[in-house]
Amino acid sequence: MRMKLAATAAMALAALPLSANADGEVNIYSYRQAYLLEPLLNAFTEETGIDTNVVFAKQGLAERLEREGRNSPADVVMTVDISRINELVEKDLVASVDTDTLHKNIPENLRHPEGKWYALTTRGRLIFASKERVKEGEITSYEQLADDKWEGRICTRSGKHPYNIALFSSMIAHHGEAETAKWLEGLKDNLARKPQGGDRDQIKAIAEGVCDLSIGNSYYYGNMLKDDKQRPIAEQVNLVFPNADGRGTHVNISGISLTKSAPNKDNAIKLMEFLSSPEAQRIYAEANTEYPANPDVKPSGLVAEWGDIHPDDLSLQEIANNREAAVKLVDRVDYDG
Repeated sequence: MRMKLAATAAMALAALPLSANADGEVNIYSYRQAYLLEPLLNAFTEETGIDTNVVFAKQGLAERLEREGRNSPADVVMTVDISRINELVEKDLVASVDTDTLHKNIPENLRHPEGKWYALTTRGRLIFASKERVKEGEITSYEQLADDKWEGRICTRSGKHPYNIALFSSMIAHHGEAETAKWLEGLKDNLARKPQGGDRDQIKAIAEGVCDLSIGNSYYYGNMLKDDKQRPIAEQVNLVFPNADGRGTHVNISGISLTKSAPNKDNAIKLMEFLSSPEAQRIYAEANTEYPANPDVKPSGLVAEWGDIHPDDLSLQEIANNREAAVKLVDRVDYDG
């Protein structure tokens, strides 16, 4: 049997018919759209004979788990962004998993200290630079985004978006709150327009001449290249891997956690281990234009063409711990104002 899925809005989650007592199944709550998981989960079923059921929602899964309590049918939660993963930990909704396979496959900085989440893929938070108006090598770090030379030349999405908050949290880890506040003020002063839209919209703004630089996740660029209509837009920017010659480029993750109420715990752990394996890592990373979390698996497809990424080895849990401070800094400098 293939993967069963239900793509739902958060308000419609209660209607999803998942069984908490089914044998030979794993029930998955996912912030990542189900069709992106299909090749991966079909491979898992073919290897193990264990069926999978997927609930997708853009938001509200943590609240649903709280509401369902120990009667929840969910075995695992698959998430994007460290803040969403950490929310599950803070709400005490997920359990520790400690297996030799997971520890072997996933580096220490890409997993929770107590095994309450494991990264599955990573994506770089890159700088996109106009091929026409920015010389190669003219900008090489996040810190340089605050330089006066870029005044009126940068576009970003909201400073409060989780992807930016994670980047700002990493800056706090490296420079402290005071220096990060100064940097954030400089970045705001260099904005060409009020923060808006998503990461793809910033690349479009560069193509339209609104700005010369933007910040965005690497997989958005990859997905634009895969789209015939968006490829001409994406091809107007160069990728910059910030701080590649220093501490490394900030990365965020997609990840997985075992729920405390998991009715199919053994099968769920088998899924987690499978997803960390070289075979699954190749399938998942290539399907989503991301980097494998397993360091023994090399990037493939479009991602491989971009060259090696030198990722910041900062613990993602440390980034999560700085989230509240980062949000306060965004408010203090009125970044979105």
